[in-house]
Amino acid sequence: MIKKSFLACAVLLALALPAGAQNVFQKDTISTSRGDLTITFIGHASLMFSFGGKTIYVDPWGKLADYSTLPKADIVLVTHDHFDHLDRKALKDVATDRTSIVITQGCEKQGVQGIIMKNGDVRTIDGLEIEAVPAYNVVNKRPDGQPFHPKGTGNGYVITIGDKRVYVAGDTENIPEMKKLAGIDIAFLPMNLPYTMTSEMAAEAALAIKPKILYPYHFGDTDTARLVDLLKKNPAIDVRIRKMN
Repeated sequence: MIKKSFLACAVLLALALPAGAQNVFQKDTISTSRGDLTITFIGHASLMFSFGGKTIYVDPWGKLADYSTLPKADIVLVTHDHFDHLDRKALKDVATDRTSIVITQGCEKQGVQGIIMKNGDVRTIDGLEIEAVPAYNVVNKRPDGQPFHPKGTGNGYVITIGDKRVYVAGDTENIPEMKKLAGIDIAFLPMNLPYTMTSEMAAEAALAIKPKILYPYHFGDTDTARLVDLLKKNPAIDVRIRKMN
């Protein structure tokens, strides 16, 4: 049964920040063959995964949290070079000299150092297999006709965690390459209009990917209930709506 409940299979724990930054983040804990994976929903496109004593951040953005108070990163995945995904201060706050920061070529051009991954690259980083996959626009474009996210400039990431394959799509629409993704257990699909997907696009992407658990994320003011309604006849996809600030 498709679920919109905030409680289903979720551990809703509070992560309190210092005075002046009273954000509270929701968490879900999911079992894998190598132990529990805890997902922290920081907000916007920012996520934190905790697994096997490791901390993995996706697109940390300082507007959402005081990252200097959060756990240090073993791995950071940056999807592309827009300011709300590539935040140098947030990276500095979570990084140590042992942190692996995965970036795109566009991030490097902005002076950020890290492990460059292009669409199609697969690497084992800190014991986890990470694949960079395409993320781009076809329909949604700037006034000059250029896509908000041109093909080849951004990454989504597939992270293998135990027996679970986690897909974080990055800023993208429901592109054809999604049909090639296999065995996805958990998918994060963006619905931040006009830059990424409509509810209809996200539903089409979900039906192509067929994840066991689907989290819409980076959804801004988009009505997530519409996505739930579109997928209600597909009970194999567990749609979970979480607070994403």
